[in-house]
Amino acid sequence: MSGPERSISDRHGDGSTTRRGEEPTAGAAKARAPADGPWTPDEEPALTARSVVASTLLGAHPPRLPTGLLVRSCALFAISDGTARVAISRMVATGELEPDEGGYALAGPLRARQARQDLSRGATTRPWRAEDDGWRMAIVVAEGRTTTDRSALRQATRTLRLAELREGVWLRPDNLPPRTQPEAEAVVASQATTLRAHPEGDPAALAASLWDLTGWAARGRRLLAALEATRPALDRSERSAVPGAFVLSAAVLRHLQSDPLLPAALLADDWPGTALRSGHRDWNAAFLALWVDGYRRPQGDGRAARSRGNVS
Repeated sequence: MSGPERSISDRHGDGSTTRRGEEPTAGAAKARAPADGPWTPDEEPALTARSVVASTLLGAHPPRLPTGLLVRSCALFAISDGTARVAISRMVATGELEPDEGGYALAGPLRARQARQDLSRGATTRPWRAEDDGWRMAIVVAEGRTTTDRSALRQATRTLRLAELREGVWLRPDNLPPRTQPEAEAVVASQATTLRAHPEGDPAALAASLWDLTGWAARGRRLLAALEATRPALDRSERSAVPGAFVLSAAVLRHLQSDPLLPAALLADDWPGTALRSGHRDWNAAFLALWVDGYRRPQGDGRAARSRGNVS
């Protein structure tokens, strides 16, 4: 048998583009990003009105904000008020937002995406030993699947961080808590049978063949360095730093969503996942102090000032 045929999200580690409501997958930014050197906002996908509105709400807990704040977020990126409001209306029409007391709240696929994002930030795993716990394997058994079915399964396996060994066969180490993603698990159960497997050979080599761990780690280190480099400007309350920090926060959170959350035994000793999470958590406190207090409170809306989170 030839080598594993991995999905796009498995081959690349940057998680740079997003279909509506889906987890990030690798895309155009990968091609533009340098192999090394400092991270810059220019290597990320261009921000549209929709992406700014979505990112701002994805970072709010609870995910609801006044219309004026969403429009003002877009203005940071030279997006006009009219364009921002048209984007909001379209997002309501497609079920991504819903009106909420003078503002808007996440709905449908974007609300589900926030839940996945929060799980990615928490990175909860279970203890794992190859000889005892094995791998979780899903094998497609459903016949006559439609294009919609196939797309739903691909999204569900991505949500569950399963990697595609070959067409119709997905697997990962069985180290994630069960029942954290019931909708995705239901989709997989409707089209595939799930088994526990104990592959022969080196499990670390198998993991490296399924995920681009080297690429993920390299980008993770670049993002961590960017957090450290931009922190002083945030501490100095330089408002000019907000647009770049907005893009950086989104890039970090997209990258964390593409972390396969593998057991430590299958990763290099210098795997940057934990450092990137903790680094972003500390950096985000400084970012919020500038973003929330400096940009939200002047709007005169107390509810906006009370919403806390991170821009994603």
